[in-house]
Amino acid sequence: MGRLVQNHSTNIQGLIKWLRKIAEQPGIKTVTPAAISKTNGRGERLIIKITVKTTKGYKLLARKGKLVQEVFLVTDLKEGEIKELIKETNPSYSRKKKIH
Repeated sequence: MGRLVQNHSTNIQGLIKWLRKIAEQPGIKTVTPAAISKTNGRGERLIIKITVKTTKGYKLLARKGKLVQEVFLVTDLKEGEIKELIKETNPSYSRKKKIH
């Protein structure tokens, strides 16, 4: 189980709850939300995506509305595993299968 480092007092709404779930997963060492800024986009829902591989893990971007926030992930997991982890821990992701 990794740890969530909270250096900033301001974060995108709902991000910390999602990052806590990510930090609890096996293979995650540290999750650090970083700089927050404004953008021109208007995404209604909170999303996280991988942007860059770093020496110790990955840099992610979290977006919601006109805000974007960097998140640094220290891990030995592969990019595909991180994408799956983001999908599975997403609060709006439904694990229920549709019955036809």
